[in-house]
Amino acid sequence: MFIKKIGIDLGTCNSLVFSPKKGIVLQEPSVVAVSMDENRILAVGQEAKEMTGRTPDTIRVYRPLKDGVIADFRVTQAMISYFIKKVIPPYQFFKPELMISIPAGVTSTERRAVIEAALKAGAKQAFVAKEPILAAIGAGIPINSCSGNLIVDIGGGTSEVAVISLGGIVTVNSVRVAGDKIDLSISNFIKERHNLAIGEQTAEELKIKIGTTIPERSERSLDIRGRDLISGLPRTVKITSNEICQAIAEPLQEIMYAIKQVLRNTPPELAADIMDKGMVVSGGGALLKNIDKLISKSTGVPCYIAEEPLFCVAKGTGVVLENLDTYKRSIMSRK
Repeated sequence: MFIKKIGIDLGTCNSLVFSPKKGIVLQEPSVVAVSMDENRILAVGQEAKEMTGRTPDTIRVYRPLKDGVIADFRVTQAMISYFIKKVIPPYQFFKPELMISIPAGVTSTERRAVIEAALKAGAKQAFVAKEPILAAIGAGIPINSCSGNLIVDIGGGTSEVAVISLGGIVTVNSVRVAGDKIDLSISNFIKERHNLAIGEQTAEELKIKIGTTIPERSERSLDIRGRDLISGLPRTVKITSNEICQAIAEPLQEIMYAIKQVLRNTPPELAADIMDKGMVVSGGGALLKNIDKLISKSTGVPCYIAEEPLFCVAKGTGVVLENLDTYKRSIMSRK
């Protein structure tokens, strides 16, 4: 079976690859391991992520995307090429068409860099579409209707808030505060409160396992290991869910502010539609416990979590690829 079209949700933390008729065919962390001596790429995805914080000086593990945009062109190109090779069968000789998601707030230079990287990685043609639109399509929102829909997409590097009507974005706000900043707040909080240094992966584990946006009556807890900042020796500490709630309050406030900004700039007719229907939250941040309750409480607007929030953008790329002519005019820019 030949694969002619591929959709890639190119995220700061994770990248997902979607193939029409097959669905999500690949889900890997956006991490690359590079050998500094030979300037050679050693590993991509999950294999590279497992090396994080465990490498000698000669190997560097990093993410080629920062805040949703390309920070390292060559490494991003290698990563896209890796995704294409993993999905395309070895006997297929022709190049696929690629649809890649980009944050709503990117500049034209950043957008061109994504298209360029995709073409050099082995794509026949590359299209880019804005994340909020793809997330809305993937969440099943009828974007071409003449009523207002508000989507909040909280990813790894950016949080995108957009009001969509008649297939286009009416008002949008893109802030570079999302999953990564939340993880950083957790590790900083533990450093200050417990004098313990923890790694990125431990902070992420805390967020996923016991993270909550609203204080809980029955607290959950997790034992974590790190390095004591005073003695320099390894130590174990018990962290509670309410401590995590306290730790992540600041980045969440910034996301709430972005949502309020969009609501303030929304035309009255569309604001009435949003009050009726509520807003939809997608992206990895939607999995944070009680995020919908926090948004409803902060804005006074009903809020719902999309079905399979992590896959919304990737599903959206698939829908657009299957109906290129329908969506071409409203959301895509072609090289």
